[in-house]
Amino acid sequence: MKNRSAIIGFVYVVLLSSVICCNQMTETKPVQEDMILPASLANLTNVIIRDIYSPPVASRIYAYAQLAFYEGVRFEDTTASSITAGLKGFDPMPVPEAGKKYDFTLAGLTAFYTVGRKLVFSKDSLNVAEQRLTGQYRSALPSETFTNSVQLGNWIAEVILRRSKTDNYDKSRGMPRFSVYKTDGKWRQTSPDYADAVEPYWSTISPLLLDSASQFKPLPPPEYSLNKNSRYYTELMEVYEVTRYLTPTQDSIATYWDDNAFVTRHEGHLMYANKKTTPVGHWMGITSILCTLRKTSIVKSAKVYALTACVIFDGFISCWDEKFRSSTVRPITVIQQEFDQDWESLLQTPSFPEYTSGHSVISSAAATVLTAQLGNNISFTDTTEMDYMGLKRQFPSVEAAAAEAGISRLYGGIHFRSAITEGSRQGIRVGSLYNSRFQ
Repeated sequence: MKNRSAIIGFVYVVLLSSVICCNQMTETKPVQEDMILPASLANLTNVIIRDIYSPPVASRIYAYAQLAFYEGVRFEDTTASSITAGLKGFDPMPVPEAGKKYDFTLAGLTAFYTVGRKLVFSKDSLNVAEQRLTGQYRSALPSETFTNSVQLGNWIAEVILRRSKTDNYDKSRGMPRFSVYKTDGKWRQTSPDYADAVEPYWSTISPLLLDSASQFKPLPPPEYSLNKNSRYYTELMEVYEVTRYLTPTQDSIATYWDDNAFVTRHEGHLMYANKKTTPVGHWMGITSILCTLRKTSIVKSAKVYALTACVIFDGFISCWDEKFRSSTVRPITVIQQEFDQDWESLLQTPSFPEYTSGHSVISSAAATVLTAQLGNNISFTDTTEMDYMGLKRQFPSVEAAAAEAGISRLYGGIHFRSAITEGSRQGIRVGSLYNSRFQ
């Protein structure tokens, strides 16, 4: 599997060749459709990174955009059924008109970019990407087929976007700041930026399939206690000791799965930041790799992309519901306050409560759906971090990758073990709900 930059570069070379051929009045090369989904995903990921969306918000963008693509392209397979018909809050999807000719990949492509453009700030970047891709279709298809396909894609996008306008996202933008009090065991802002809580009202967002944000409410976290015989103290000391004596392998695992969209660095009076993919983008990249390995059709790939994005979206709603209910303090706060004021976690602590682990929830949710859709024990090389860190990792299965993503948060010093184990259970339950609905 080529990395994301290679995919984009390949598609752009093909597109440039198409334009040159067109200008020379020679025959246009056929569209290489097996590259359309990976390239479009990469284009969207680039914009999400550039615009610095938080992981929950990124999950919303991916879910709506990937649903749009699937709902357009699914008509290529007469056995494929609508996903949105099985989700909550969507109006019925438009269908092709009898007697008209369509290119359903173009319809999906149009729906994808129309939805994506509405949900991001950097609209021009998606405009350029869409124009380059659809330009091939304009040259290759009869004008009537092209027009019909774009029209169908726009109609599908309208239905998707109507749902996005009623999912409570806009209302949540105007809710008050999350109140923080200095209470033992409760979350406080953490160094180095002491930033406000990220998306404290995300549990108010309308889920796609969950009955409610609290449908899979996890067990409560261990009660805060500095008694050396308590479970909390044991887990606290585990974080402290593990991070003090990290092995090279543990360090690599923590760093690899960081997926912090905006990590700040402080040097004296200077501050700079590194942008990276979110955990959602990481798992969508893995989804692309797995579909390529399985050589799935474009309709099947679009379905897998959409279901993975949707289960992650609902996974964040479930996780954030618990985060801001229990509002558990991060390890760095307690360790610096009670034991070692100079201690620092390997990874920069994200600015939201500790329990449960978001990485654990969404990784297990994604792995549960991917396994059901593509099969067990798929060995693969994850190259999604090559562009950001020059690193890749080999996994014997999707479940193994999810487990490593979870434990990476302990090695990074930002989560207790119970948040990881219970978060994994929470994600599996969300994923299993999707598997029971979609086959």
